[in-house]
Amino acid sequence: MNSNQVFKNKSLGILIHPSSLSGGSYCGTFGEAAKDWIQRLSKYKIKYWQFLPLTPTDSTGSPYSSPSSFALNPWFLDKDILCKRNFIFISNKEEFKSIKTNKDYFDFDTANNLSKFLGEHLVEAWESQSKERKNNFNRWVKKNKWVDDYSIFMVIREEFNMLPWWEWPSEFKQKKIELIKPWIENKNREILKIKLIQWHLDQQWSEIKEYAKSNGILLIGDLPFYVSRDSADVWSNKSLFSISQEGDLIFQSGVPPDYFSNTGQLWGTPTYYWSKHKRTKFNWWRKRFKRQFELVDILRLDHFRALAGYWRVNGKSKTAINGKWINSPGKYLLNSLKKDLGSNYLPIIAEDLGVITKDVELLRKQYKLPGMKILQFAFDGNNNNPYLPKNIIGNNWVVYTGTHDNMTSTSWWHYLDESIKENLKQNYNFSDKPSWNLIELGMNTSASLFISPIQDILSLDDSCRLNTPGTTSNNWKWKLNKPLSEIDSYLERYSRLGNNYGRMFD
Repeated sequence: MNSNQVFKNKSLGILIHPSSLSGGSYCGTFGEAAKDWIQRLSKYKIKYWQFLPLTPTDSTGSPYSSPSSFALNPWFLDKDILCKRNFIFISNKEEFKSIKTNKDYFDFDTANNLSKFLGEHLVEAWESQSKERKNNFNRWVKKNKWVDDYSIFMVIREEFNMLPWWEWPSEFKQKKIELIKPWIENKNREILKIKLIQWHLDQQWSEIKEYAKSNGILLIGDLPFYVSRDSADVWSNKSLFSISQEGDLIFQSGVPPDYFSNTGQLWGTPTYYWSKHKRTKFNWWRKRFKRQFELVDILRLDHFRALAGYWRVNGKSKTAINGKWINSPGKYLLNSLKKDLGSNYLPIIAEDLGVITKDVELLRKQYKLPGMKILQFAFDGNNNNPYLPKNIIGNNWVVYTGTHDNMTSTSWWHYLDESIKENLKQNYNFSDKPSWNLIELGMNTSASLFISPIQDILSLDDSCRLNTPGTTSNNWKWKLNKPLSEIDSYLERYSRLGNNYGRMFD
C-alpha cells in the first residue's frame, strides 16, 4: 500500500456478516464455511470482505450495542473444530440435535443455548487437556487483560437475571473487588467457561485471518464510536465516561434535529470524558484499536464525525433537541494511533454520512482517510447531491450501493418515486435489474473501493434486509440459506463487471 492512503488500486469488496454465511449449526461460524467464503472471494478476485462488529450483541441481536468492545461473539464458536481437536468430548452426537435450529433465519435463543452447551463441555474437558494447551491459554489470558473484567461482568450479569449493572447490589455495581472477591472465587468455574470460549473464538478467528491473508483477501471490520452503557467497558472504567458510580447518565450521546427527525436522535450511551482520556494518553482507546487491528486489516469507524465534535445531551433528557456541540480531541487520538501502528497512514474508513461540517472534512483529509458514499442517497433531484456519481471527485472513497442499515437495492427501487425512476431509466440506463444497475454505477466511479452488500449482488428484496434502524425486532437474523456453490455465478458476474471497470486484484 502506498503511504498516502489506505487503498492503492481500484478494487472490489462484498459486505456480509459471518452470521449470514451458510454453514454452522444456526448461523455462520468461525469454521470451514468462512474459509470457503474467503476461497471464493480469492477465486473471483474480490479483494475485500467487510462485516459488522464481531463483538457479542445486545438482547436484540445488535452488534453495535455490545457488552464488550474487546470480546468476540460466542455465537461464532465453531463446534466442529472443537470436536475435531478434542477440546470437547461429545460421545453422543445426538446431544447436538436436541438443540433445535430454525433453518429459515438465525435464531438468537438457539445460538445462546448452543454457546452455553459448548461452554459447559469445554470446562468439563479442561482438566484432561495437555499442559501445553493450558499454558497457551494462560499466556493468552495474561496478554488479554480485558478478559478478566469481561468474564466477571458476564457471570455477575447472569447471577442477577441479566439486569443492567446499575441495578445490581451496590458492591457489584460499584465494582468493589475486595468485597466481592469471595463471590468471584466461588464462581471460578463459570468465569473459566467465559474465558475458554473467548480463547477459542480468538484462536479460530486468527486462523481465518491468516487464511484470508494467504489468499490475498483483506478484512474490513467495524467499530462503533460509542460503547453501550450496559457494558464491561463502562462498568470497569466509569471515570472515562459521563456516568456516575451509581450508573446514572450525566451526559448522553446523539445527534441534533435534522431533515429526518425533528427531535434528533438520542442514543442513550454515555459520552466520553475526553479530558480524562487525554490525561491517560488515550490508553483505553489505544487498547481498543489495538484489539481491533489484531482481528482485521482495515476498520470502518462508525460516527467518525464525533472525532471532530459531538452532540452532548443531558443524561435525563428524553429527546436530543436541547444538546450542544462539544469539540473532540480527535487529532491527538489519531496521532497516538499512528505512533502505535508505526505507519504514515491509518487503515481506517471514516463513516462520514449525513450532515457533515467543514471541521469533519478537514480532519478526514488531514489523515487521508477514505470517506463513504452511498448511491441509494444520490437521486433526490438535487444536482449538487454529494452522493451523485458525477460529484464523487478523487479516489479516496469507498462507494456502496447501500449498507446493512439500508433497504436492499431491489426494494429501494420498488419504493422509489416514479419520476425518479424515469430519470434513472433515461439518464443512467436503469432496467429491470436495478441492483445491478446501481452496482455498475458504483464500479464506474473514481473511488478506489466499491462494495456491495451480498443482498444486492443476489437481487434480494427487503425480506432479506439485515437491519431497519429505529426498530428492535426481526433485525440481524438474515442468513444465506443455500450453499455458496449456488451463488458462484453471481460472484463471477460481479468480478467480471469489476474487471471491465479496471477493478483488478493485485
